[in-house]
Amino acid sequence: MMTAQHCREMDAQDPLRGLRDLFVLPDGLIYLDGNSLGVLPKATAGRVARAITEEWGQGLIRSWNNAGWFDLPMRLGDKVAALVGSRRGDLVVTDGTSINLYKLLSAALRIAQQHAPSRRVVVSERSNFPTDLYIAQSLCQERGYRLLLVEDAQIEPALTEDVAVMMLTHVNYRTGFMHDMQAVTAAAHRRNILALWDLAHSAGAVPVDLQADDADFAVGCGYKYLNGGPGAPAFAWVHPRHADRFEQPLAGWWGHAAPFEFTPDYRPAPGIARYLCGTQPILSMVALECGLDTVLAAQPLGGMAGLRRKSLALTDLFIQLVEERCTGHGLALLTPRAHERRGSQVCLTREQGAYAIVQALIARGVIGDYRAPLPAVPASQRADPAPGGILRFGFTPLYTGFEDVWTAVAHLQQVLAQREWERSEFNQRHAVT
Repeated sequence: MMTAQHCREMDAQDPLRGLRDLFVLPDGLIYLDGNSLGVLPKATAGRVARAITEEWGQGLIRSWNNAGWFDLPMRLGDKVAALVGSRRGDLVVTDGTSINLYKLLSAALRIAQQHAPSRRVVVSERSNFPTDLYIAQSLCQERGYRLLLVEDAQIEPALTEDVAVMMLTHVNYRTGFMHDMQAVTAAAHRRNILALWDLAHSAGAVPVDLQADDADFAVGCGYKYLNGGPGAPAFAWVHPRHADRFEQPLAGWWGHAAPFEFTPDYRPAPGIARYLCGTQPILSMVALECGLDTVLAAQPLGGMAGLRRKSLALTDLFIQLVEERCTGHGLALLTPRAHERRGSQVCLTREQGAYAIVQALIARGVIGDYRAPLPAVPASQRADPAPGGILRFGFTPLYTGFEDVWTAVAHLQQVLAQREWERSEFNQRHAVT
């Protein structure tokens, strides 16, 4: 039987334990929501203050050159590249995930239309993150395509000869299910379908190798596991074989081949630089660089492989403790048990009270989050077994410890045993769902 002392010993033996000191972690708080917003790095406040008071305040416009502002999208892109299996110079940090997805999906549809104009379908998952689906819906309506949404198990059968692009999220935000990127991409390519991946819940959490897995396009988020702060810039990656084949739809001066010529005609920059659009949010970028540096600090300690080993150990422990200590309270495991199919989160389901349970945990200082179930579909079409709400817990190995997991489950056990969720302020004002 696992004990708190065992967990403290695991923390003492953890080669990554020193990385926790890189972050601001409020006393008395167990933070299991880094898959929504990463923790503040200690270096960020000082770095942003310096960018404000010195680079902006004193350097003014000279800082575009003297402080390296203009180079930030590519410099940060190379840092992200080291985490997702990209070559240097093939990835750029810019804009937000939704905007980058619009650029990449638009480019993918242009390429598909050039080579296979009869293909008029984009395939994605019904449980994909909603903004991805909204962007795809908008582009499909604009370009005369059809968006086909299927369950996870139906993706490969859906890759038929009328499909132009497959757009998937590597790790599902609701369930923690992780695709085999290499196998699914290969299945798409065998049918001449382009593969676009969203790495929002992957980058900085699980090993990704875009080049080796032969993906065509990828986007990702800067404020989750990369710890860049709320609304941090995102990133865009294009396989080199596609980079110069098209102009992205948001042509702006930063993506011009010679941006300071200020000519009236647009000439796209070579390679990934053409994915830039307008002037970059410099203060957000310098904050993101601090977050990236916390992830890169793991490189001498095993890099992404080391982070992945700890992530799996943390999530294994959480699952074990929940099943040992919270049985009989209606919780079911939604996240896959298989390591090769699990991201860096664990999701539990409960038919009633899931939201209120999460709120009761938050009141105790254990920060997770809640996700509502998807609208019902016939059981024969449903791969997602969640009948009720989802209690979602993210495990960031940079700063989450094994004793944190023990304590979080102890609080969950008490909330359930004492039925605190039934007495929560939320339930006094709302129906329990």
